[in-house]
Amino acid sequence: MDKALQTMIDNMPEKTGKSLNEWKKVLKSNTFSKHSEAVNFLKKEHNVTHGFANTIVALSKEEDNSPTDLVENQYKGKEKLVPIYEGLLTVVKELGNDVTITPKKTSVSIIRKKQFALIKPASKTRIDLGLKLKDKPITDRLENSGPFGTMCTHRVRLSNVSEIDSELKKWLLEAYQKAK
Repeated sequence: MDKALQTMIDNMPEKTGKSLNEWKKVLKSNTFSKHSEAVNFLKKEHNVTHGFANTIVALSKEEDNSPTDLVENQYKGKEKLVPIYEGLLTVVKELGNDVTITPKKTSVSIIRKKQFALIKPASKTRIDLGLKLKDKPITDRLENSGPFGTMCTHRVRLSNVSEIDSELKKWLLEAYQKAK
């Protein structure tokens, strides 16, 4: 399991008043048609911060899979992409101690107060990195969001670790700074 996520789960009882399993029971007693409805319920009805609420909802949906299992399943048959994924996580973790890394079934959300990046293995040879960079012009490399729709404003296609360069790091930092 990702260290930041495990720390968040370990701190959950102290910070939110309930353990992850207790929150899962709370969510099971309600019906939500959207992820955001469950997040808003936890925020409004239980005063849970956005980062914890988003993590609780994401992990409760994947009842049978740990966050590590979710990431492993994403990269089955795409193992050559793992160094790119790990390289992106290294950069993201250096942005600040308020970053939450939340694995889901097909992607990994990177959240500050709001999601600012999304890592998704798009094919056997490419990771798509979604970024929220409102009002940033589209370029050959910093494309429109494509398959991410409104979750991100831009997409960068990565096929090699060497593409995690200073330009990409600058975009990640900018997205992080805008997610206050």
